[in-house]
Amino acid sequence: MRDDLQDIVDEVSRLLGAPATLEDPDFTLLAFCAQGEGALTGLDAVRTRSILTRGSPAATRRWFTDFGIDRATAPLRTPADPAAGILTRLCLPVRHRGRLHGWLWLLDEGRTDLDAADPPGLAAAVALADRAGALLATRPAAGDPSADLAAALAGDDTAAGRLGAALGARTPVALVALHPADPGLPAGWAAPGAGAVAAVVGDAVAALVPLPHRGDTRPAVALSAAALQRLPAGSTAGVAAARTGCGELRRQWSEASDAARVAAVDPALAPVASWAELGAWRQVVRLDGPDPAFAALLADPVLTRTAEVWLDRAASPQRAAAELVVHRQTLYYRLGRIAELTGLDLSDGGDRLALHLAVRSARLAAAPGRGALGSWAS
Repeated sequence: MRDDLQDIVDEVSRLLGAPATLEDPDFTLLAFCAQGEGALTGLDAVRTRSILTRGSPAATRRWFTDFGIDRATAPLRTPADPAAGILTRLCLPVRHRGRLHGWLWLLDEGRTDLDAADPPGLAAAVALADRAGALLATRPAAGDPSADLAAALAGDDTAAGRLGAALGARTPVALVALHPADPGLPAGWAAPGAGAVAAVVGDAVAALVPLPHRGDTRPAVALSAAALQRLPAGSTAGVAAARTGCGELRRQWSEASDAARVAAVDPALAPVASWAELGAWRQVVRLDGPDPAFAALLADPVLTRTAEVWLDRAASPQRAAAELVVHRQTLYYRLGRIAELTGLDLSDGGDRLALHLAVRSARLAAAPGRGALGSWAS
């Protein structure tokens, strides 16, 4: 979110040709843009203090709120106060569905004429303020454990420590990754489960579930099943291996996210997959993708499916032919074509392993990606 907010502030600053800051309703600085080389010179004391301290004193906050910025729904201008070292500002309210999430401030020296029919760049800047409001609407309230969970999954060890202290340092926990089939969550959606801590992470949802002991992940599986009932069909969930305390949340998030990915492509594991039951999929999900050497084979869906079924059935021609509903001679012909296209010796265990990894990796790569923490997690 921080990068997205910074991009918005940078673009608003460019559109209106002025230094810009983004603050939340508590006047906490979230992002700023100096707007050009040397633009930090000549700024007023309020903006300088805001950048240096990430906030503003109570007197400054009252000065601005007296102009109605907390009630504003459209751009407005606050006047200068030379005696206090305050320059005139353009204020863009940052709202989402009517709720105030902060303001975008621009030190534009009065250049933007709010009385004009269509001030240059203003409409686009207002649209970006609305975008910032939508992003900030997903931010948990201060003091909410979900804020610590989201921060911990982004690498904040201090937040992980607070979570661990709140749950108990010796409490066994499992982490669940919920991947909705469609982007976004239904209105009013909330993760079920007493005692669980949930946070939106990208297009996924993380849920931290306390366990009775490390060997019993049933509460996490039950939460996953209940949560999926409230999500669109085709959504999946993954459950990480249990840990004691919150010191390995990043690793658990990687495991849970990978398990949810596999659940989306392997019906035998859908819709809730646990890291512990992934088997060979554990190696596949850590690959960057299928080996390019298998491109010719993977371009043929019939031969790719034949290879996967044959390998999944322990290279048994009888079982593979039955599942594919083809004559055994047809299967032998296809296997011959697979050997020709790949140059593999299908009687060799190492070659069969390479082929199996390639076809499974291709299936995973073809599934819709619903990322969080980068591609998934690192």
